[in-house]
This record gives sequence, structure tokens and C-alpha cells, in this order.
Amino acid sequence: MKKFLASKIFRAIWSIGLAFLLFYITPSCFSKTTIGIVLGILVLIVNGSKLINSFPIIVHISRILVGGLFIFSGFIKANDPLGFSYKLEEYFEVFRADSGLSFFESFAHISLPLSIILCVSEMLLGFMLLIGFKRNLTLWLLFIQITFFTFLTFYSACYNKVTTCGCFGDFLVLKPWTSFWKDVALMILITILLSGKENVNDIFTELIGLSLTVIATILSIAFPIYAYRNLPPLDFRAYKIGDNIKENMKPGVGYKPAEYESGFIYENLKTGEQKHFNMQNYPWQDTLNWKWVATDNVLIHDAINPPKIMDFSILSLNGEDIKDSILNQKDYMFLLICYDLNKTEDDETVHAKINDLYKLAQAEHINMLALTASDASQIDAYKHKHQAMYDFANADGIVLKTMIRSNPGLILIKDGTIIMNWHYNNFPTYSDVKQKFIK
Repeated sequence: MKKFLASKIFRAIWSIGLAFLLFYITPSCFSKTTIGIVLGILVLIVNGSKLINSFPIIVHISRILVGGLFIFSGFIKANDPLGFSYKLEEYFEVFRADSGLSFFESFAHISLPLSIILCVSEMLLGFMLLIGFKRNLTLWLLFIQITFFTFLTFYSACYNKVTTCGCFGDFLVLKPWTSFWKDVALMILITILLSGKENVNDIFTELIGLSLTVIATILSIAFPIYAYRNLPPLDFRAYKIGDNIKENMKPGVGYKPAEYESGFIYENLKTGEQKHFNMQNYPWQDTLNWKWVATDNVLIHDAINPPKIMDFSILSLNGEDIKDSILNQKDYMFLLICYDLNKTEDDETVHAKINDLYKLAQAEHINMLALTASDASQIDAYKHKHQAMYDFANADGIVLKTMIRSNPGLILIKDGTIIMNWHYNNFPTYSDVKQKFIK
């Protein structure tokens, strides 16, 4: 039996059987022809190990591409682990709503440690692949991880649930289908590595490989923790130091808005396939073959050179739009970002620093405004608890989480330009701010 399980015949049986299963369960949002081609390629690779091993250059190229991309992707996520945790939380909330399974809510509560674990595993597995350390373990862990990410991006793209994947953070924002095809390409490359693993050899001796892996592990863990406890060392967002919010709200040269087409979704009564039709060609008369399902809008093309910031607004607690008065403020001004007061850091030392900064800044006619998505009752409770005298205004929670990866976080602006920002672990004294940044 053991010999049969290791045979080429059994490999062909399980690979073809699995391919047929995946082909059968693939939803109608994905072309059966395309999924058939992809699965066919994977089956050929799985069963073509002898041929692949005879061309080691294919394995070496795949090794460099997979290892390098995993390290890069993990590094970009590790640079902003809190932002990646927001994206994971978004996925888990979608899965909970769609499946009705409550355990996804538990995953959402631990999205931050999960994000760090995934960042570390991507960087570490990419490094281990490049040096050839623990080949079999590394290859299978890579395959499991890319399978997980492929499922996430496919579900997101197929059901239009999460509009960006977060694969490369804010450095490179990919649409779900683009991200899915990136994952499919990686899955093919990793399958090549599994089939041609005889050519994935250690570059160093086992002792040196172990030593380098230990060092890489320490660095891979330390970097995202440092980025979380401070702010992302590399900031790719539209609210980074030196950026002007007003300018980033303007469209680029040659701007064209996104274009959508209104139409209908019809289901083929014979095949079960669902298809979008526009207003001119929908088969309303062909009731023998098609059944109306829903009305929908299809994106024809994305916006060209849209504004980097499209959803920035600030409302007073009375509902008055005060965005322009804040962004056109010619004097320096502090913005205290507390996107959710129930999740804001509760350390009294931090709030004592904020209160001291506010009092000293006010004495020199420099204002501080706290921005939050929380309601009036939560604001009143917060002000009472922390003896906060500064004013509050409302803004969208997602925008506030984008502005700074800290809750609370502090931003110094002037005439809409971000002069400096601080994580609550690094809140400055007013004298430091005055000496270094207020000219």
C-alpha cells in the first residue's frame, strides 16, 4: 500500500480527481474554460516531475521569483502590520456575514497577531527557500500559504466583497482579480518547485543555514513589532509627512471618472451559468433558456488619475462641515486622531501628555482638535474620564485609520500640509515640537 501511495499512478489519480472537484465547484463568476486551463497546467506539472527535474533552470528561476516575491510582500506588510490587520479584519467580517459562522468574529479580534504571524512567515519562508534550508517543510508551507491567499483573493474578486487585497499594503494597491492572478502564478511556480524539488538544494551547510534562519527569524519578528509600536518606517499613504491634504484631494492631469454600465444578470436555465447583459442585448424574450436574476452595474473602466484622497471630511458635533476651515488654517494645528474611543489606548500617562501638550499649545494660540468616528455619548465619557478639555469633531473611521496607524495618534498640520506625526508611544512635549517643527 505504501508503495502504491508513492506511485505515479496514485499521484495521477488524486491530482486529476482534485482538479475535477475544483472544476465542478468553481462558481459561475469564473470561466469554466479558464479554470480548466489553469487546473490542466497544475495537473501536468504535478505529474511531470521527471521532465521538470531534467530542466533545472526552470526550478532555479521559480525559486528566485517565489523567494524574492514572498520576502518583498512580507516586508511591505511588516512595514505596516496594523494596516494589514485592518484588511484581515475586513475579510473575516465578510466571511462571518456570508457564512453565518461566529468563529470568524473571533479571528477578527486577533487580526493583529495574525497579521504579524503572516508577515513573519512570508519573509522567513521566502528566505528559507532561497538558501534551501529545510526544503520539504518550506515548500509545503509555501504551498499552504499561497492556497490560503488564493482563496481569499478569489472569494473577494468573485463576490466583490473586499475591493483591494492588501497584498503589498499601500505601496501597490491591486484589484481583487489582479491579485488573484498573481496568486495563481505563484501557485504554478510553487507547484513547479514541489515537482522539481530535487534541484532545490542547500546553498550552505546545515549549521550555517540554521544560524542564518535563526537570525532571519529574529529580524522578521522584530521588524513588524517595531513598526506596530511606532509608525510605519516607510509611509506610502496620502497622509505622509510632507504631503498636502488639499493637493491630494485634487484629481491628476487627464482625470476621467470611473464608468459603469447598467444591465441585468440572467441565469442560463440549462447550464446554471449567470451572465451580465447590457440594456441592449438582454434576453428578456428567451424565457426557455434564460431567467432574470438581478439588476446590476458593471465597471467598464476605472477612474484615470483620480484624487489620492476622495473621502476626507470633518464635521463638527453639530453636523457642520468644517473641513475647509481646518485645511486652510494658516497657523500650526494639532489633530489628535482617535478613530474609535472604545479602542483608544487607555494609559493615563499618554493622556497626561496629551493634556499637557494641549494646555501649553493653547497658551501660544495653537489649537488642537480631536477627530473620531465615535458618537457624542462616547465623546462625553472619554472627556470626563481623561479630563480632556480639547474639542472633538467627527470623521470617517476608515479615513482616520488611514491617516495614522495609532489610536490615539498625533498630527501637526499647517495650511493642510502634514508637518509631523507621532505614535502614542512617542508623543512629544510641546517644547520639543516648538523647537523642532514650529518655525
